[in-house]
Amino acid sequence: MAEKLVLIDGNSITYRAFFALPLLNNDRGVYTNAVYGFTTMLLRILEEQKPTHILVAFDAGKTTFRHSTFKEYKGGRQKTPPELSEQFPLVRELLNAFQIRHYELDQYEADDIIGTLAIQAKEKKWDVQVISGDKDMLQLVSEHVTVNVTKKGISEVEAYTPEYMVEKMELTPDQIIDLKALMGDSSDNIPGVPGVGEKTATKLLKEYKTLENVYDHLDEISGKKLKENLTNHKEDAFMSKELATINCVSPVEIQLEDLQYDGFAPQDLTSIFKDLGFQSLLDRVGSDVAIEESTNEFEAIDFQIVDKVQEDMFTGEEALIVEILTDSYHTAPIEGIGVVNSKHAYFIPTDIALQSEAFKTWAEDEKQRKIVFDAKQSLVSLWKKGIHLKGMTFDVLLASYLLDPSENNHDIPAIGHRIGLKTVLYDEEVYGKGAKMKVPDQEVLADHIVRKTMLLFTLKEKMEEELRANEQFELLKELEMPLALILGEMEHTGVILDVERIEQMSTELKERLGEIEKEIYELAGETFNLNSPKQLGPILFEKLGLPVVKKTKTGYSTAADVLEQLQHEHEIIPKILLYRQLGKLQSTYIEGLLKVVDKKTSKIHTRYNQALTQTGRLSSIDPNLQNIPIRIEEGRKIRQAFVPSQEGWIMFAADYSQIELRVLAHIANDEKLIAAFKKGQDIHTQTAMDVFHVSEDEVTSNMRRQAKAVNFGIVYGISDFGLSQNLGITRKEAKQFIERYFASYPGVKAYMDDIVQEAKHKGYVTTLMNRRRYLPDITSRNFNLRSFAERTAMNTPIQGTAADIIKKAMIDLHEKLIDEKMQARMLLQVHDELILEAPKEELEKLKEIVPAMMEQTVELLVPLKAEYAYGDSWYDAK
Repeated sequence: MAEKLVLIDGNSITYRAFFALPLLNNDRGVYTNAVYGFTTMLLRILEEQKPTHILVAFDAGKTTFRHSTFKEYKGGRQKTPPELSEQFPLVRELLNAFQIRHYELDQYEADDIIGTLAIQAKEKKWDVQVISGDKDMLQLVSEHVTVNVTKKGISEVEAYTPEYMVEKMELTPDQIIDLKALMGDSSDNIPGVPGVGEKTATKLLKEYKTLENVYDHLDEISGKKLKENLTNHKEDAFMSKELATINCVSPVEIQLEDLQYDGFAPQDLTSIFKDLGFQSLLDRVGSDVAIEESTNEFEAIDFQIVDKVQEDMFTGEEALIVEILTDSYHTAPIEGIGVVNSKHAYFIPTDIALQSEAFKTWAEDEKQRKIVFDAKQSLVSLWKKGIHLKGMTFDVLLASYLLDPSENNHDIPAIGHRIGLKTVLYDEEVYGKGAKMKVPDQEVLADHIVRKTMLLFTLKEKMEEELRANEQFELLKELEMPLALILGEMEHTGVILDVERIEQMSTELKERLGEIEKEIYELAGETFNLNSPKQLGPILFEKLGLPVVKKTKTGYSTAADVLEQLQHEHEIIPKILLYRQLGKLQSTYIEGLLKVVDKKTSKIHTRYNQALTQTGRLSSIDPNLQNIPIRIEEGRKIRQAFVPSQEGWIMFAADYSQIELRVLAHIANDEKLIAAFKKGQDIHTQTAMDVFHVSEDEVTSNMRRQAKAVNFGIVYGISDFGLSQNLGITRKEAKQFIERYFASYPGVKAYMDDIVQEAKHKGYVTTLMNRRRYLPDITSRNFNLRSFAERTAMNTPIQGTAADIIKKAMIDLHEKLIDEKMQARMLLQVHDELILEAPKEELEKLKEIVPAMMEQTVELLVPLKAEYAYGDSWYDAK
């Protein structure tokens, strides 16, 4: 097979990917949009080009040999956004996983590395494919070198051969350097000749072939101003040529033979793809989660398959596994139950356990201590079978999560490996996966479940010891485990969905969509498939003549970000955006709720993820009730379908007011923030007054909006780039805004400086309740990795403490409702909001109890404030 060398301009492709995709981040808050775009591009290159050799070249630094010629080279470029800088190390890490060489050379640019290797390969008559977003590379084009230039974004490339260049540009590859010499390049700050653009430069080169020849025939050139500019800027032109010329003899130490590529192993990509949150790409590379070979500590185990549960089977501390094959434990069957103690190991078939009075008595006995994996799942799965599990004293899942929330795998074998135990427990080996999943015969099932249960028993002691050493045992026992039982009760109880109302909304929404569709057709002057970008594009950009923002491989881009830029250009655009919003509401939320509602009870049983986020916040799935869009009225109205379960009851909602900013005031001990909250002032107005140096009556709505963006942005470690994107202002203005904020609130600035130093010393940060987040990159020599870790150090204590506070409030409120013998009960938690249902006669008591429990759950330097509302539905309560 002929040798094919692919040379990729790493900086160019990563940069383009960043700006082509919206800011994305994984579950740890690490920005990933540039890495994701780069990865999809790389996969396409590998699939289409099938290289035998490959290299990704990067710029080594800001200073190159060209700066000795012209110190202002690339001087006009804006500083790289930190959101992008932080992703370059991830791109290199990704390339290592792909087993693709990457290289940089001090004082040289990626172009020079690529040019040098391209010429070496060309001399060997290899097929060379260069991938870049920079047309400077076109000077390398030859019979053996094709330069593939990314077009808008990174979704497609344009392949330049010598023939195509003549056809497209009317120039040869050698003339590209002269083109740049004449017209300059603002992106690289190459001056060129003023007044000479691409059209004029091309015309000159078509006639005179080279820059030198242009100057040899200067007298023949018509146009007084053009001739004058060429004459006055001859030195700039020749310097520009020197700057634009790729150094194809740079001292590259890497050899072509070093770039041989034998392909990637899918299992090598599993870890980094999962870490980055690229789940969709795992299937694309054909990755099955790698299964490590390991020794089995429980090689020969003695266990008993129980045919009758006896009281003397239990010793007072047992490990318990209630085996469910899928995450959907509300509906999935129990496959079997494992019980292990210091004397015996038992497998109890499901039907025997559920029919046994002795098992029920033991399970519901608070004094019989039980070690479990996922208390909430165990509670709910048995409760729906009529057994209310009690006495759970240790949850291995939650313990693992608290010990290191950055780990994305908290299953039993993974925890065992991290603790230092090795076992061959892999559910997929036993059950298969996907459509091939099936339950094995009883002997194999029993062996597998008992092994998992034995591992729980062994893990408990080691994990408890580590939690105590970290001063986190109380966090598990007093916060996370009691909360797990409350969440389990909330999940089991569920919330009523008024199916008739939601179906009526569906009908109304379909009618509304039909009306908007007609209005759009009237404005367009014809009917077409509104959901087809191929048909919509020509209507907008040809028939209506709107400015083209972006093109794709198949035509005009009609993506949301494009239409948002055009919404003031024509009245059809806001209607299309609304049509899409309402369409998503219909398909994702209304139809989504109807899919998961229990047909018999009309209840929704969402599942709360308690061991997922690194900040300690809860999330919900099936359905995600925290994500119902409430910015438009039609979205808010979906909450009308969430109603009390009994006649004469009401929905009661309470939420914290600006809890993260109150936590920031406390942790930072900032006098101005504390004073503002103690006086009950509107914090965004106060911030606007402090930052803009105006009185309260001079604060405009725009000032308050900007102050609000900064207030909440500070909590999330926002950069000048991020703030500029949020507010639609320049980065310079955003930077000044942030600087004025810190000048107004010096305590906040001091906290942020101090917490970074503390993180560097300890390697982690904590919340007020000792929840930890480890930051291994906080002392990294790599600026980009370190800066992300520093930002995380600043915001995790704030977000994590806010999450801990509402968790504790839920526990306090739950206990208070029981103490007061009230029928009221919690149904949902959505971010900083709690939703309850209660008889109307308990309303006055609820008005006192709920805000009191929420406001008094912890004592801060500023008062916590909870606001409540109530009504016949969740919507009415808001």
